[in-house]
Amino acid sequence: MILEEVVLPATDGSALRGDLALPASVPLMVVFAHGSGSSRHSPRNQAVAGALRKAGMGTLLMDLLTEREERHDLLTAEYRFDVDLLASRVVSAVDWLADEPVTRSLGVGLFGASTGAAAALRGAAERPARVRSVVSRGGRPDLVGGALARVAAPVLLIVGGEDPEVLRLNREAAGRLEAPHRVEVVPGAGHLFEEPGALEHVVRAAREWFLRPGGEGFDAGDGQP
Repeated sequence: MILEEVVLPATDGSALRGDLALPASVPLMVVFAHGSGSSRHSPRNQAVAGALRKAGMGTLLMDLLTEREERHDLLTAEYRFDVDLLASRVVSAVDWLADEPVTRSLGVGLFGASTGAAAALRGAAERPARVRSVVSRGGRPDLVGGALARVAAPVLLIVGGEDPEVLRLNREAAGRLEAPHRVEVVPGAGHLFEEPGALEHVVRAAREWFLRPGGEGFDAGDGQP
C-alpha cells in the first residue's frame, strides 16, 4: 500500500489537500467526504479508511474546504451546509482520479458522513459512469434535493438507532432513491457512533457494501430498505 499526500485541483481553481492510499488488491478507490466542521483527519473516517485498506481497497481522504475556507467556516459556519460547493469538490476528486495514470482504471466508491454524505450522493448523481457505490454514515440525504433520484450507484444508508431525526430523514430519502439501496440501523448508536461496537458495525457494513459484486458489483435484486 502506497501512502502519499496529494493536492487536488478543484473546478473553481482552489487547491484541496488529500491523503491517497493506492489499493493492494481490490481495484476500487474509496473517496471520503467528511461531515460539517470536520476535515480529512476525522478520527471516525480515518478508522473506516484504515479498515478498508486492510481489505485491499485504496482510499482518498480529502479536505472539502481550502485552509482559508476552513478558517472562515469555523467563525461563520458558512460553507459546511453548502452542498453545491461540497459536491463540486467531490466531483473534482472523482475527475482527478480518472485523470491520474495510476488510478484511472480503478472503480470509485464514495463514503460520506453527515453533510459530506449529501455531497457524496450529489457527486454520484453527477458522475454515474464513474461512481460504483455509495455509503452514507449518519448522513443528510435530505439535503441532496432532486438529484437523489438521479443516483445510479447502489447506496447504503447507515444510521444510529438512537439518532431518531436523522433516521427519519434517511428513511424518507430512501423512498426517493431509484437505485438499489438499504437502510442499515446500528442499534444503540447515536449520531457520532461513539458507543462501544458502533463504529465497528459501520466498518463491517461499509466493507461488505463496497466489496459486493457490482460495487465492485452489486446484486441488484438485494438491498431494499
